[in-house]
Amino acid sequence: MPALSLQNASRSYGNTPILRDVTLSIADGEFVAILGFSGTGKTTLINLLAGLDTPDTGSVTHNGRPITAPDPSRALVFQSYALMPWLTASANVSLAVDAVHGKKSAAERAALVTGYLDMVGLSHARDRRPAELSGGMRQRVAVARALAMEPEVLLMDEPLSALDALTRANLADEIERIWEAHRRTVVMITNDVDEALLLADRVIVLNPDGTLGPDVSVKLSRPRDRTELNDDPVFKALRSQITTYLMTVGQQSRGGNVRVLPNVTPMHALPDAYAQAASGLSDERYLQFSQVHKVYPTPKGPLTVVKDFELTMKKGEFISIIGHSGCGKSTALTMAAGLNPISSGAIILDGKHVEGADPERAVVFQSPNLMPWLTARENVAIGVDRVYPKASQAERQEVVEYYLERVGLADSMHRSAADLSNGMRQRVGIARAFALSPKLLLLDEPFGMLDSLTRWELQEVLMEVWSQTRVTAICVTHDVDEAILLSDRVVMMTNGPEATIGKIVDIPLERPRSRKTLLEHPDYYRYRAEVLQFLEDYEKGAHRKEAA
Repeated sequence: MPALSLQNASRSYGNTPILRDVTLSIADGEFVAILGFSGTGKTTLINLLAGLDTPDTGSVTHNGRPITAPDPSRALVFQSYALMPWLTASANVSLAVDAVHGKKSAAERAALVTGYLDMVGLSHARDRRPAELSGGMRQRVAVARALAMEPEVLLMDEPLSALDALTRANLADEIERIWEAHRRTVVMITNDVDEALLLADRVIVLNPDGTLGPDVSVKLSRPRDRTELNDDPVFKALRSQITTYLMTVGQQSRGGNVRVLPNVTPMHALPDAYAQAASGLSDERYLQFSQVHKVYPTPKGPLTVVKDFELTMKKGEFISIIGHSGCGKSTALTMAAGLNPISSGAIILDGKHVEGADPERAVVFQSPNLMPWLTARENVAIGVDRVYPKASQAERQEVVEYYLERVGLADSMHRSAADLSNGMRQRVGIARAFALSPKLLLLDEPFGMLDSLTRWELQEVLMEVWSQTRVTAICVTHDVDEAILLSDRVVMMTNGPEATIGKIVDIPLERPRSRKTLLEHPDYYRYRAEVLQFLEDYEKGAHRKEAA
């Protein structure tokens, strides 16, 4: 008898079907990952298994018994930590232990709390409140609380998606270690293919229409090391299979006839005579960071965040800056934007020192910072009206609508920003940046708040629009695959403080690129291994390396 079973289970909300005739069996002690795009019904499925929701038709069972309500035998870990902020870590875990194991003695309950906090590596933080813990530590408390209930089944709804890349990787390793020790049945919702393959015995894809897609057995030996998996042919084949399928079913038409971009000149464009005189060597040294330092005053004295940042970019080049949290990536980018003053050194763009913010340097932030009461079109028009003062109103409107169409918002440009999804808002941010016709495009973790599959889609959008303009661009990211997919070079930064460039990897892959062709390229995993190894070395405290 399977531990968990769904038989022809369907669930709709109003007239909108979410899950359609889902039939699925999960064995006792099995680790299953459910993958799919946002809105495909993954959370609805986990709610059915938890007893937080019931199917309209079909059945859901645990050990052959119908699931009709929550039960402590099935513990749930949410994406958000849901901790009581006024209680310590141990007291948060104790709440669950006392509720489920009330018949045990106080000593036995205390031992459960201590044991599971120790299991997740938080014995030293048992007396801290959530506000005193990092995001990763809070999620460890949530995992400890679920495990301390000693459930038969552990259900996890995107437990790692709110964390930064390094914390997410470390906690994924912890989850695998804990699962190996207890072999409870686990169902985990995730948007990350690598995460699913690292942890699961099976990976099941939910299609956008709420039906089940491929059910893939993951026959990789345990424990699984993410760096070693990079060279594993089985991992590569599974990764390619699942990624290709997801990309195929997730493609959304942005088609239609895109209007022609009007021939209007932005105010920061150079006169033709000056541009011709300035061409040549300046194109090879279009953007220069020269011995750039950033120092912040602190009560304990000056703190050097970035030291000796030295980099030259060609006109039209796309680079990514990658490194662990706190390494100064965003500091370097905001200095290039003129939003953060340079302590010493210089940044020179197209022969002029960068001083203060200017629309010739467009920035796309992690959060697009739209005016929520304005439409998508009006949000883009704010910058366009300033940058094209000599253009007619009709020409400026054409610029706005051209870029909104390019990012797939032709049918949504008149919707208010407040009514748009996070992914759609970020599309508006990308359109707004390109519509400024900037000399330099700066992207500060532009997809960091989005799930992995939405990131894929917007990376494709970014590459498509960038290929039309070839604007010089810098992207700050935590995502190794994003860096390789987008960039001509990947710039890797050492850990802070006094962070600097540790290594630069050239990515001489032909363009245009797609994720599918990248996965099939013979050199892709070599570049990936080089970046992953650098990050792993610095995670373990390697000494600063000389730039390549």
